[in-house]
Amino acid sequence: MFGRERIELKTPEQVLVMRRAGLVVADALEAAVAAAVPGATTADLDAAAAEVIRAAGATPSFLGYQGYPATLCVSVDDEVVHGIPGGRRLVEGDVVSIDCGAIVDGWHGDSAVSVVLGPPDELDLQLVETTRASMWAGIAALHGEPRLGAVGEAVEDAVEQAVAEGANGGRPYGIVEEYTGHGIGSAMHQPPDVLNYRTRDRGPRVRAGMCLAVEPMVVRGSAAVHELADEWTVVTDDGSRAAHWEHTVAVLDDGLWVLTARDGGRAELAARGVPVSALAERA
Repeated sequence: MFGRERIELKTPEQVLVMRRAGLVVADALEAAVAAAVPGATTADLDAAAAEVIRAAGATPSFLGYQGYPATLCVSVDDEVVHGIPGGRRLVEGDVVSIDCGAIVDGWHGDSAVSVVLGPPDELDLQLVETTRASMWAGIAALHGEPRLGAVGEAVEDAVEQAVAEGANGGRPYGIVEEYTGHGIGSAMHQPPDVLNYRTRDRGPRVRAGMCLAVEPMVVRGSAAVHELADEWTVVTDDGSRAAHWEHTVAVLDDGLWVLTARDGGRAELAARGVPVSALAERA
């Protein structure tokens, strides 16, 4: 079950259970996004997701994790990650990042999306799309048994390419380094760390049976961040807006399977020449 560096390697049967958890997360995020309208509170989004998870007979991954008090993390504008849902009311133009995890039969799924409430600012739309595209670039980089560092290289390259094509007015984006992706499976956070930026350390070899959460966090200004007094919410130092995208991905002998994407990642992976594992046909 465990390989080098205590990385948990999953059997196909365990991956199938993780797919069930991933679909619960997809449903919960869909409900939260539908609830994310001007005038709603961030607690309204949390309640919508919690109801979906309960109805599925699943358990929230986040609630109670190291004392965390909610089902979702809902981070708005300059909040990067770990925003605690509460009485904050959303307004037009907000950038809202929603992170959700669920447990089915002891196995976890974890995913995040970012949306801009209309009428949106074009630079905010570019931020959200750049972050989304960089996540998919990082996911695709897992194919072919590379070193794990290929994910961070692909994310950084995608972000830089977006700027070169005129996103963010041609100004550099910041990629947050303090918070990373991670292994996932019988626990929400496991080895290895999945970096969103290029380093000299190429990391462990990607192997069949790994399940990984790929989750870039990109900001319109400086990547410097700090934690608020609630000891959870992470915000940008300069007040610049942030976006966060995440999927849980299974690496299998014959391809990848994006467990928290409804289509298993077929559309995005096909566009990048990456096959979806045949195991997806058993779900």
